[in-house]
Amino acid sequence: MKKFIGIFIVLLVLSVSLSACGSAGSPTTLDVTMTDFHYTPSEIVIPAGKEITLNIKNDGAIGHEFVIMKYGTSAGDAFGPEDEDNVFWEVELDAHDSKSVKFTAPSEVGAYEVVCGTPGHLKAGMKADLTVAAK
Repeated sequence: MKKFIGIFIVLLVLSVSLSACGSAGSPTTLDVTMTDFHYTPSEIVIPAGKEITLNIKNDGAIGHEFVIMKYGTSAGDAFGPEDEDNVFWEVELDAHDSKSVKFTAPSEVGAYEVVCGTPGHLKAGMKADLTVAAK
């Protein structure tokens, strides 16, 4: 009986170790829906430095953008040309469009701002909070 328990423990440890190795390279998937003028979810958490697959859908009647600002920057009350140098990553979708895109999450852990860069949309409240968490 002791031999059976010992073998069971060894197999359990090997199983856990192998599954941890297999999932380490898997990208994180994020599903976001944009509407007029909201992101769902409005609070997003992703792991630092990992490849992210973003499945994004625009259920709005007009085009929208998903713009991640660089760490420590903010678009303020309205996104404008002066904010372009502070963009970490962005994607734009026409009304009723959807797509799946990939990007590498920032390596800097902390709070980031997500905004719609379409004129007037940030002022209308289209923003989300992105937290980049330690791996």
